[in-house]
Amino acid sequence: MEQETQAIHMTKSLSTFVIAAAFSAALAFSQTTSGTHTPPTPAQTAQHEVSRLTTLLSLTSEQQTEALTIFTNSATANATVHTNMKTAQTALKTAIESNDTATINSTATGIGVLEGQSTANRALADAAFYAILTADQKTKFAALGGRGGFGGGGFGPQFRGGH
Repeated sequence: MEQETQAIHMTKSLSTFVIAAAFSAALAFSQTTSGTHTPPTPAQTAQHEVSRLTTLLSLTSEQQTEALTIFTNSATANATVHTNMKTAQTALKTAIESNDTATINSTATGIGVLEGQSTANRALADAAFYAILTADQKTKFAALGGRGGFGGGGFGPQFRGGH
């Protein structure tokens, strides 16, 4: 009986392993054959954030509409910053490789300005969103640490320097 139980467990474990391996292989194959990743649009990013905040804070439909506008505008502004950041980082890499210290300094300063713009965009959106919350929602929002932390969270790494 014990051997039969061990055989059943072994068969289940092997089946689970085979399924997991097949899934992993399919996932790896799809990633290597799909080419490039298409990031979400600002509207999609904003909708995701509003859905998340609606669940966490029980936003009314009016608040959801206002929040969607706020976060879409912020994500749109930060998408432009993100594009400019990628360009600046490419220029910085080129300057580093050619030991062009003047360009390194000016490009690094430009990257700092872009980081500041991104932070300001997120902070302005957070302030506008916070203003539409009820007192109870503000308490819950604060307990959650804000939308990823006031002024620093925002829409995640795709809009910060790390990409």
